[in-house]
Amino acid sequence: MSKVIERFPAGGAVAVDDLVAALREVPTGGPLRVGDERVVEFLVSFARRLLRPAIARRHPELASLGFFLRRGEIAKALERVADAPGQLRFPRGLVFHVPPANVDTIFVYSWALSALAGNANVVRISSRSAGAADAVLDALNDTLAEADEAIRQTQRMVTYGRDDAVTAALSAAADLRVIWGGDRSVSDLRRHPLAPHARDLTFPDRSSFTVISAAAWLAADERDRDTAALGLYNDSYWFDQAACSSPRTVYWVGDAASTESARADLLVRLRTVLDGRRPEVDAAMAVEKRVATYGLAIEGAANAIHFDGNDLATVDLTAPGNIPRRWLGVGTFPQARVASLAELAPVVVRRDQTVTYFGFDGEELLAFARAVAGRGIDRIVPVGDALNFAAVWDGFDLMHEFTRITTVTRR
Repeated sequence: MSKVIERFPAGGAVAVDDLVAALREVPTGGPLRVGDERVVEFLVSFARRLLRPAIARRHPELASLGFFLRRGEIAKALERVADAPGQLRFPRGLVFHVPPANVDTIFVYSWALSALAGNANVVRISSRSAGAADAVLDALNDTLAEADEAIRQTQRMVTYGRDDAVTAALSAAADLRVIWGGDRSVSDLRRHPLAPHARDLTFPDRSSFTVISAAAWLAADERDRDTAALGLYNDSYWFDQAACSSPRTVYWVGDAASTESARADLLVRLRTVLDGRRPEVDAAMAVEKRVATYGLAIEGAANAIHFDGNDLATVDLTAPGNIPRRWLGVGTFPQARVASLAELAPVVVRRDQTVTYFGFDGEELLAFARAVAGRGIDRIVPVGDALNFAAVWDGFDLMHEFTRITTVTRR
């Protein structure tokens, strides 16, 4: 019989059929409800642990997760699914989450919102996950010691190898399956059928870019430019630039002279950040970056490549439309210039997810979004906020996706 290893609550091997049966049982104290206080208390306590200085210093990305799960933020998420006249919100049931291995905290956001919606959950944790993921699991298990028993009974995080029987069993049992991690992951998992009433919520391959007003950059004070350089570092280097929302191209908006000056200034400030933070870029990654960037030149998409150590590479694109949407390696920034934001609208495709910006006002950004007209781009956020998760992601309102509506019509 196929088995999984329970990581939260921490335990040993358990048969997948026994796991599903346990999650189907009614927990002590009654079924979970949308916004169940037992879940809220657990998430708030968990967030406090993530915000402890020792954890936040070691894994700064977990501080963002801790802020996301504060009581005030939880209250905002629950407002999205409050009962309305003639409409009642209920959990979907059992949710099976399959997060990516390359962004090792995304599973917590997905799971936390689903649990907040009152669902029982089983999350597959990659055997390759380490570092921040292990810190998260440790904090979850520590929090469990003082939590309501219903949390232990309804929430599971497990690891298992390439076992189609396990994936098939969890898929068949799920009322909702949440798939992160790319086109191939989505296609592979869809081979395993769901129950007729169930559905998939998918997050396939996406790509993101940054837009910077050259004139606004040169007019900004030193502090704002330093903050933006640090923001670009955080957006790009926390997950080796592999996160779907990490920028993989930088577009400069303005004339050629201003762009040249602004670009040089940004690279100097980014180098200062890199020298202070010293991100690890091993030899294999450095070679991969050279292969990928020289490949762009061979394809005719790039006409100049600049390496500043192993941690920073810039690529001059031959045209704005030659944006490479594949991952090129951490610290690789293809760049191009356009005269206005409007010139970028035709470049956008459905795969484009997040645009981070510097130096544009709200009306300019709204006009750009309208010009794109939904063909792509789900988020437009300031530089430094690319990795800040939100309850609306990839165009989906997750609290709505994790709940179902019962309507009551009165005569």
